[in-house]
Amino acid sequence: MNPSSHRNNGSANDALRLLIVGRDASAITTLKTLASSNSWEMESAGSGCEALERLQGNHTPNLVIVDLARGDADGMYTLRWLRRMRPSLAVVLLGFADDMQQHDEAIRLGARDYLLKPASEQKLSAAIHRHMLGIAGDNTDASFTQEQIIQVREDRFFMAAGPLMRKLQSQAELLSQVDVPLLIVGESGSGKETVARLIHKLSVRSALPFIKVNCAALPPDLLERELFGYDAGSFPGQVRPKPGKLELAEKGTIFLDDIVDMPANLQAKLLHVLQEKQFSRPGSGTTVKVEVRIVAATGVDVERAMMEKRLREDFYYRLSAFTVHVPSLRQRKEEIPLLLGHFMKQLARHYGLPTRSLSAETLSACQEYKWPGNLRELESFVKRYLVMGHEELILGEARWNNGNSGNGLPEHRFPTQTPEPIHVSEPVAQEDHASGLRSLVQTVKGEAERNAIAVALDQTRWNRKAAARLLKVSYRTLLYKIQQYHMSPPPTYGSTSFVGSAVKGNGHGPQ
Repeated sequence: MNPSSHRNNGSANDALRLLIVGRDASAITTLKTLASSNSWEMESAGSGCEALERLQGNHTPNLVIVDLARGDADGMYTLRWLRRMRPSLAVVLLGFADDMQQHDEAIRLGARDYLLKPASEQKLSAAIHRHMLGIAGDNTDASFTQEQIIQVREDRFFMAAGPLMRKLQSQAELLSQVDVPLLIVGESGSGKETVARLIHKLSVRSALPFIKVNCAALPPDLLERELFGYDAGSFPGQVRPKPGKLELAEKGTIFLDDIVDMPANLQAKLLHVLQEKQFSRPGSGTTVKVEVRIVAATGVDVERAMMEKRLREDFYYRLSAFTVHVPSLRQRKEEIPLLLGHFMKQLARHYGLPTRSLSAETLSACQEYKWPGNLRELESFVKRYLVMGHEELILGEARWNNGNSGNGLPEHRFPTQTPEPIHVSEPVAQEDHASGLRSLVQTVKGEAERNAIAVALDQTRWNRKAAARLLKVSYRTLLYKIQQYHMSPPPTYGSTSFVGSAVKGNGHGPQ
């Protein structure tokens, strides 16, 4: 479709209007060239004040591009006022790669996009087509006009786009002002640690430590030392005392993940900390006073855990002065397109790769899928797609990973044949661990390779040349792999006799 054929606000006579704010001559020249070649109207404003004055008049652009000068706060000020005056107006910022704090703040304030300078003509054109023209197919780049994204750490963010998450955000803001223990419950991967970090960030303790301890990752003795520390001479070879995480988190927050996996004796000791704000250091019995907020999390049913004596009732009731429930991704499907877009931007920037778009069909499949791994699984899905680049392959992998369970992913995208299961042997002797691990890695790698080939072959109805192009490998390599994995087409695709002869080079059989 010709971009110039698009119109905004329903008028056939309205040309697309672009406003750039800034004084960077190279950026203005590039945008003027783009506007001229696409028959867009473009104006420039030298400052934010000038741009705001134009918006107060009759000038109504479809898109504003704000060029952020290094060390100049005028651009962010302009963004704030643009969002107040015209909440639905698309705003794209041009900034620097070494100022990611500015990037996160811009997205939080409602910028549609943040392009790194110097932005090429190709990147500027793509951004304009995404946000100004609404071209289909790049719909993973979701709008940030309605949702709020709070970056709680460099690799973690909290998104409140739907009613459940907005309610959770309000709850977090309230609990950040009340200095009481908290229990956060939710499915694995739903974002319990992110909620804990958000509460810490919003509290008066935000400038003080936030320390995480995974109670399921350590055996009981090590977990006790990790939490409470130890004195010199507590065990052979220990010549210096070592403070525990409770002391290191002094005045801040300690986050205890998988709290149900903490042994009962340590639950009792932690209960004493909650009640008395002190504990006895292992080994010497030295009394240590601590002032720390304790936030715990679990992904299991706490009522059942108490019935099974895995969680002490007195500890639970003291710990759960307030209980925060984190909804699963299934309960907030309306956020999935926004999350896909945000994950895509973050991971592409992290790996130095260009972002990729998802088709409307795949987005629909993602919203229908159950996501048992929640945000963690969604992030892994985006990561695989960013690297592999083929929707068919990642959807096929998702299908196999979920056992053909009718989870909402499109039936026609997946091969009819099921890959052979991976068998993992019993633990071997210690001297064989390294070779066993290498063997397991090779097994998993081979199975993933076989799955990818099977999907490509099914998508192309066993047209091996087309499948090789899809997989971006040579035709001969694909034939070798087909023979290596003893693969053959279903009867509906014809004879299987070609496989051996084609690899030998006589070229017979379907191509």
